[in-house]
Amino acid sequence: MNSAAPATSGLSFQHHELLRVYAFYRVAIALVLLGIFASDIGKGAVGADAPALYLNTAIAYAALNFGWLLHLHRLAYRVEAGQVGLILGCDILVFLLLIQASGGLNSGLGYLLLITCSVGSMLLDRRMGAFFAAVASIAVIGQQLYGLLAGHSATQDIVSAGSLGILLFATVSALQYLSGRIRSATLRADQQSRQAAHLQRLAQQIIERMRTGVLVMDTADRAELINRAARQLLGEQLQPGGSRQAELRQAIREWRRNPAVSSVLLTLANGSELRLSFANLRRDNGDSTLVFIEDHRKLTQAAQQLKLASLGHLTGSIAHEVRNPLGAISHAAQLLSESTTLSDEDKHLTQIICRHSHRVNQIVENVMQLSRRRAAAPQLQNLREWLEQFIVDFRAGAPSDASIKLQCPLQPVTARFDPQQLAQVVTNLCNNALQHSHAGVGRREVELAAYYQESTDCAVLDVIDSGNGVLPEHRDKIFEPFFTTGQSGSGLGLYIARELCEANQANLFYCRNADNKSCFRVEFAHSNRVF
Repeated sequence: MNSAAPATSGLSFQHHELLRVYAFYRVAIALVLLGIFASDIGKGAVGADAPALYLNTAIAYAALNFGWLLHLHRLAYRVEAGQVGLILGCDILVFLLLIQASGGLNSGLGYLLLITCSVGSMLLDRRMGAFFAAVASIAVIGQQLYGLLAGHSATQDIVSAGSLGILLFATVSALQYLSGRIRSATLRADQQSRQAAHLQRLAQQIIERMRTGVLVMDTADRAELINRAARQLLGEQLQPGGSRQAELRQAIREWRRNPAVSSVLLTLANGSELRLSFANLRRDNGDSTLVFIEDHRKLTQAAQQLKLASLGHLTGSIAHEVRNPLGAISHAAQLLSESTTLSDEDKHLTQIICRHSHRVNQIVENVMQLSRRRAAAPQLQNLREWLEQFIVDFRAGAPSDASIKLQCPLQPVTARFDPQQLAQVVTNLCNNALQHSHAGVGRREVELAAYYQESTDCAVLDVIDSGNGVLPEHRDKIFEPFFTTGQSGSGLGLYIARELCEANQANLFYCRNADNKSCFRVEFAHSNRVF
């Protein structure tokens, strides 16, 4: 059977429900007809001419309706239009027999045909609805003509039959018009509902994939909607026992009291800063609060990028011009240091020239690397396997007393990152960790920890050292170019590392880990947890 034409072969859900109601109506009307005949109410009105015909027809009709009701329950939604036509034809025949047994249309039973033809006009198509109305009208008129010829009916009964026929056609036409309008409106509503559902799914996908966090809070400060970016940015703020959840709610309440303050800055426990922007969502059952959440560090960095864009081009040009004379100075100092006539004091001066020339050359190399940096080519990495190989390669160039530890879960944690650029980032962070650990505790040690962080729903790589950590007044400056607290650093290592992370849609920042140790953390945007 072709399912593409339900209007001609099968009934829709709405039509099936109407047919179910009509089945209960048929049972009820059969019982009413039997009750009227058995009581004093219908004496002389129903079954007057042929009581046996009336009683047998009513009993058979009641039994048939009970059987059809049970059969309809088993059929579920597989009723065909032909079955409906058979039911309507049976009803018309039964009512004609009851009218005949009751002496004609004066019994009032003819109006039962109105219900039958009306149901037919709503369940079947326009032609079939008109067909059953015509059959009922012709049958009633023919029945009265037969009675008139047999001497049982009067001329007035013919007029009543004609009036009933006109009423049947008028009722069927009106119901078909209304059913068509209702069907058309239902179809439009269904199309609009599907379109609205599609737009809703589309909006949910867009919101879920936005880099800006989106959070909707109701009047009771419960989260109605939250996207992935907001979960990553807020972390434990969303948990009922979150240590800073009260501050988030307090910020929302303060904005509700003073909407003129469009945004606030929220500092989390890990030292990161979030910029919260608010908007009001009006609803009938209470206004909700729409919160846009952005990483303040990224906003600051974006503003800084604009400032450094022109400076970068200028610095690259200067570095290129400085490189040639710097090479000449370094070469001349080396030649001068080889002279046998130099005193020890002059040799010390030439060593200073060579040492600082090498430092300036390293700065030039870093600047030139920024201008020549290739585009990132992220690849899916198993962090445990990648870190094990990295440690082997790093030990080859690290000091002999360097200690490198690795902590990874048994389940593989994967992330997308350019392998060469990731090696450059982790190498820079490990070198800094060894240096600061030696300055803090006298030992060169670094710990690498890769894991999946539930609160932010992403993979994380921690580079942990045993040093004293970054001073609070320096935390906002350590990723700026040329900022350094050492005597020999160029101040570009952390800046380049963050630039590489941004190019791979990862996030690099400084924090304290669970053991309150100094830690540089990389949060990977494209990560998966494999079970």
